[in-house]
Amino acid sequence: MKRFWTWLKKHKITYNIVVIVLVFLGLAVVSFIAMALGTRHSAKRTVPDFVGLRLGDAEYFAGRRDLTIIINDSLHVASYPGGVILDQLPKGGVVVKPGRKVYVTINSVRQRMVAVPYVAGRSLRQAKNMLETAGLTIDHLEYVEDLATNYVLGEVVDGVEVLEDSLVVHTEMGNGVTLRVGVAPNDTATSVPQVIGRSLHEAKSRLWESGLNVGEIEFDGDMDLSDRNRAKVYQQSALVDEPLSYGERVSLRLTVDAERIESAIAEMELQIMERERAKMEADSIAKAEQRLLDSIANAEKAMQKQAPQTEDNFFF
Repeated sequence: MKRFWTWLKKHKITYNIVVIVLVFLGLAVVSFIAMALGTRHSAKRTVPDFVGLRLGDAEYFAGRRDLTIIINDSLHVASYPGGVILDQLPKGGVVVKPGRKVYVTINSVRQRMVAVPYVAGRSLRQAKNMLETAGLTIDHLEYVEDLATNYVLGEVVDGVEVLEDSLVVHTEMGNGVTLRVGVAPNDTATSVPQVIGRSLHEAKSRLWESGLNVGEIEFDGDMDLSDRNRAKVYQQSALVDEPLSYGERVSLRLTVDAERIESAIAEMELQIMERERAKMEADSIAKAEQRLLDSIANAEKAMQKQAPQTEDNFFF
């Protein structure tokens, strides 16, 4: 080896080339090692499903897999215990590198309190928007006879009536408010809106604005909070444009299956087209019948006018 280096040093050009090659090889090895250490290039971890676990348990299991739990948000869902994880990103089953952060949404022990706005005297649409701005929702629409339709006459939350001159009423964010709404004596029915293909929030909003209550809500399959947020309506219990009495309920079914949603939208559009065609045919038949009746009536009038002239000619 010594003789090789001695020979190499005597040939300067070859020596320089060998040194440069060795330096590049050394840098490549160092870079590869640094990358492997920094990103753990060769290691992989499968993210567990933390939804439904308490935060402490999730952090324990995450630590064993070299993952880190980060609280991204908190919500209050009454059907879940406080402190459990409602949603996570990335989802359970996703393969990631060690050290990856898993962002979670946890269920708070209690929702924060908000002031209930006074909405009596407003239109139903205005009242709904004011409640949503305050972080509240509509629980039930109760219709009573009044001079005008869809104007709010009163409101009740947690069994307490909200009055204009009373103390400010507070309730937990997300709670529903019962609205007492007027309906004119001659205004008995409303049309069912089209909510297929809409999110649950959009569907509820459209039903309330139409003066209808939300009935049963069903989700297909076992959905977590994230799936429920992106689910769309594919079934509604009343047909689009069907007349219903104010305050009646419309039940909804939701899914995350895109094909089922698209199929439901196509079927609904076909039903609307068929109903419009049937209406046009019925209108056309009714107009034809009316024209026939008008023609018969005109013929009878003409005959009645001619009858006296015939008698006069007969006698004279």
